[in-house]
Amino acid sequence: MTPTRQEDLVRGDKAQMEKIEKEVMAKRLDAMSAGPDLHLWSSLPVPALLLDEKDRIADVNPEAEIFLNASSKMLLGQTVWARLAVDTHLEESLARARENGSPLFVNDVDVGTFGRPPVVSSLQIAPLAGRPGWMVMLVSPRELAGRMTQNHSVKSAAKSAIGMAEMLAHEIKNPLAGIAGAAQLLSMNLPKADLEFTDLIVEETRRIVKLLEQVEQFGNLSPPERTAVNLHDVLDRVRRSALFGFGAHMKIVEDYDPSLPTAFGDPDQLLQVVMNLVKNASEASDPAKGGKITLHTYYEHSFRLRRADGSGMSLPLQIEVIDDGPGLPEKIREDIFDPFVSGKENGTGLGLALVSKIISDHDGWISVDSKPGRTVFRISLPRAPKDAPEKELN
Repeated sequence: MTPTRQEDLVRGDKAQMEKIEKEVMAKRLDAMSAGPDLHLWSSLPVPALLLDEKDRIADVNPEAEIFLNASSKMLLGQTVWARLAVDTHLEESLARARENGSPLFVNDVDVGTFGRPPVVSSLQIAPLAGRPGWMVMLVSPRELAGRMTQNHSVKSAAKSAIGMAEMLAHEIKNPLAGIAGAAQLLSMNLPKADLEFTDLIVEETRRIVKLLEQVEQFGNLSPPERTAVNLHDVLDRVRRSALFGFGAHMKIVEDYDPSLPTAFGDPDQLLQVVMNLVKNASEASDPAKGGKITLHTYYEHSFRLRRADGSGMSLPLQIEVIDDGPGLPEKIREDIFDPFVSGKENGTGLGLALVSKIISDHDGWISVDSKPGRTVFRISLPRAPKDAPEKELN
């Protein structure tokens, strides 16, 4: 091929790209001229998409760019169903709403983007005034809102548990020590046939003391000493400890994002959190059959916390502890992070409450999605500032 021919091809490709860019910009300008007020559009706190008469994306707001993990330039002209995976058949319903000029509301459906796990969301779709056939779609992820409410209730419950610990621990532990001591003295003069009764007294008093100590730990947890933390170091420490101890019967799989940046947290407290979750997953499985636990990390741009005052916080670092056990009992699934709620036969119900409190103190969120055969505990954490010091695990 001659140099002149190569130059002609390059010029042709460049001209074609410029033509496409002009068409995209023209479509967007056309959409904006007929679409909503730009300031209002950019200020919407939920992902919003403007669809033309053929379900093609004509415009998106900044929140939609974050949710779809793509720029508006990439999204314009694409069919919305090529970017959104909705766990229901919406095409026909959308077509009827467009034909009738009526709004469409769809609540509690899984909405994914082919590049991130689906989240439970509500969809609101309405005709665009002055532009026949055009529709506005709002996607309202319910996950963060639900977790915000959940964490608020957990904080309130935590305060109640702390107050109870301060009031009762000292008053109850001292008499229990006396009861245990008296039972041991009695056992010295009892025949062997009666020793089981004193042993039972001593065993039960020790169990109650242990419970009170856990309540005290819940109340005396110090604020996190936050530094830059490599989350994979935390997960590796938990994995090794589990395989040599309580999780020896389990298969633990690592599914890490190697490019995950450091988190901003207390490494020892985060270790305690993950250790508790992995221990619970191990105990939920049948020791004879074993099971699988997957430790999964990934970076999610769209996880943000919006406060009532309008300020926001990004929580992009995700840790998931996934097991294939029987799942949480349905009757306690919504309250699993509350103190004294447990799915174990002899559980105290303080482990997950402590986990939730630690994550809350880290300005993070924790949620659970559970069904038979798959339970996922997900932790969302903030990224460490560039000047944050690093600290090794103790």
